[in-house]
Amino acid sequence: MAGQFAGYQNEIYLQGYGGTAPPFTTDATRLEAAAAELMGPEAYSYVAGAAGSGATASANRAAFDRWRLVPRMLTDATERDLSSTVLGTPLPAPVLLAPVGVQSIVHADAERATARAAAALGLPVVLSTASSTSIEDVAEASGDGPRWFQLYWPNDPDVCGSILSRAREAGYTALVVTLDTWTLAWRPSDLDSGYLPFLQGEGMAVPFSDPVFRSRLDKAPEDDLPSAVLRWISMITGTDRGWDALAFLREHWDGPIALKGIQHPDDARRAADAGMDGVVVSNHGGRQVDGAVASLDVLPEIVAAVGDRLEVLFDSGVRTGADVVKALALGARAVLLGRPWVYGLAHGGEDGVRHVLRSLLADLDLTMGLSGHRRITELTPAVLRRA
Repeated sequence: MAGQFAGYQNEIYLQGYGGTAPPFTTDATRLEAAAAELMGPEAYSYVAGAAGSGATASANRAAFDRWRLVPRMLTDATERDLSSTVLGTPLPAPVLLAPVGVQSIVHADAERATARAAAALGLPVVLSTASSTSIEDVAEASGDGPRWFQLYWPNDPDVCGSILSRAREAGYTALVVTLDTWTLAWRPSDLDSGYLPFLQGEGMAVPFSDPVFRSRLDKAPEDDLPSAVLRWISMITGTDRGWDALAFLREHWDGPIALKGIQHPDDARRAADAGMDGVVVSNHGGRQVDGAVASLDVLPEIVAAVGDRLEVLFDSGVRTGADVVKALALGARAVLLGRPWVYGLAHGGEDGVRHVLRSLLADLDLTMGLSGHRRITELTPAVLRRA
């Protein structure tokens, strides 16, 4: 459809003629600086921070600059269709909201606001296990909108099984299993202030509302918060698993499963051999391994290794419509957007998230058309050149 998302541009330009001015910047690369003035210093550092020197986070952005689009003319791109299907979920555009935990430190409405904004646009929200809102309450806020669940893997099998069962019953259709955060990296931005939101009970709504986890406690979290917090932290950190552990997930989840944190083609092959449905090429936005390879740099070889066996998604460093086009052209089925919409949440709750998402979708729509492409399937490595 012509102007499927690009119409947001006209709404903004026509503000003097009855339209609505944007509530804050439309430039995703400027959102972080603007949000820093709104968020408390600890919350801002937690969201924006990275592992070690921040080299991996910087590498993610630099990787996009090493590719350039080559626009084509007279391609009849007036009408465009950005729709796609990813892990069985029909999407109006190949964009998902990446799992981000503890959203209560950003805005009081937290994950509910994010779910409503995503649902209004038909985009899937990937709910983090570290959510400040329960699985069921986010599902209610999402309504008929598509939703996936992200798992930080508890080392108690019964607790893990209970959480997965709740997610399925609440209508989450795909499971994203984060592999790269079985323990926290060295993050100076948090360490310098001694701040970890989980220790204050933030981001604990999933376990604290889980009957099996609560049965493991001597006292309810409402009566003894420190003990409950420490019990949960010990349950999801400190244990690195082997590939044979994936069989447990298949036994307890009957929908698609994608492994997040894949950076090496051999790991992608192992995922395919294990019967996984997808991988997310990601370095956690630079938050886990300092000096790691940029996710975009390894995307093509991972697609070459397993793209015919499972679906390859991409995460880490996405900011603009051009970034999305580049990742799709290099073989990603869809991208996961993280920090930008979190900064939108800080700016204006649900409306802020919606503004960031609409801005990205409009940018993507226009970039597709102006570079001469009508549909996502036309994006291949041939549309790019190395800078």
